[in-house]
Amino acid sequence: MRILHLDSGRHWRGGQRQVFLLAATQREHGLEPLVVAAPHSPLLSRLKTQGVATAAVAMRADFDVIAMRRVRRLVSRWRPDVVHAHDARAHAIALGALLAASVPLIVTRRVPFVPKGRVKYGSRVAHFIAISHAVADALRSGGVAAQRCTVVYSGVPTPTVEHPRDWRREAGWPMESLLCGVVGAMTAEKGITLLREIAERLSPPIRHRLKLVLLGGTATGADEFGGVAAYRAGFVDAIHDAMAGLDMLWHPSGAEGLGTAVIDAMALRVPPVAFATGGLTELVEHGLSGLLAPAGDVAAFAREVERLATDDGLRSALGAGGRARAAEFGVDRMVNGTAQVYEAVLAARGRTGTHATP
Repeated sequence: MRILHLDSGRHWRGGQRQVFLLAATQREHGLEPLVVAAPHSPLLSRLKTQGVATAAVAMRADFDVIAMRRVRRLVSRWRPDVVHAHDARAHAIALGALLAASVPLIVTRRVPFVPKGRVKYGSRVAHFIAISHAVADALRSGGVAAQRCTVVYSGVPTPTVEHPRDWRREAGWPMESLLCGVVGAMTAEKGITLLREIAERLSPPIRHRLKLVLLGGTATGADEFGGVAAYRAGFVDAIHDAMAGLDMLWHPSGAEGLGTAVIDAMALRVPPVAFATGGLTELVEHGLSGLLAPAGDVAAFAREVERLATDDGLRSALGAGGRARAAEFGVDRMVNGTAQVYEAVLAARGRTGTHATP
């Protein structure tokens, strides 16, 4: 089977990581993935090290006509069995590129927002893959029929860490400090603007003991949030080593499709505190593998942080429970679920995944 993957992201985030894991594993399983992505993107460079076929196409807007023409030529020359778009812009460009083609289009949806627009979510998309039931519910609310959507949870590899990063030494913090981490894009939608409010609601002794490590964005070193000393480490390539050096994860996102950073943390026995929103409620079992606060309730989030900070036994128990829970969200499960979607779409069209004609 030949699969043409399309991703417009220029940076390395959760979505690009999922495309990388999917395409690399598909190649290991004997399939033929071709990943079309932004020039000079981390996704392309990483895929090349795995021997996965790639093509660079700049995708500057949702309906970038030049990008559509370039993707159309790739489809015509390479003759994929399916085209798989992985973000909103790639989705739009794929629709334009496939106007005169019969190749089925599959779209992965990663955000729990109700979609708008009949054209993008119409019948030209053969099937949608939602990364959680929260995302699937949003698609259905936007008019996508249930039979056109399948939930395939994101997957992460089981981490192996020999040398956890020593953030206390790097930042010059006391050994008795309790390390909290925030991982991912340092943007408002990921809850970064709430860090100060959360910190200010902690009791003074806990606020003094906690230290905050920000993994993502730009490395600027020492910082402070509401009386909690912080260290902006920036983008970290060896993310598992970096996360393994934490005592807990703060995940204050207000809208999350699933949360692969949370899966990583749990796999490393780092208990998360998160808002009960989107796919996080499907991932984190409150009191068993992490702690959840009501969506948007900053005071409740701070109480859960304080509870975790003052109870060593709870941190240990949640760490063990989180590792077991994370094992349920493996890469093979994600790859197999995606393959089943491909096969069902092709079977419905009387194809078998052997170089369908565009």
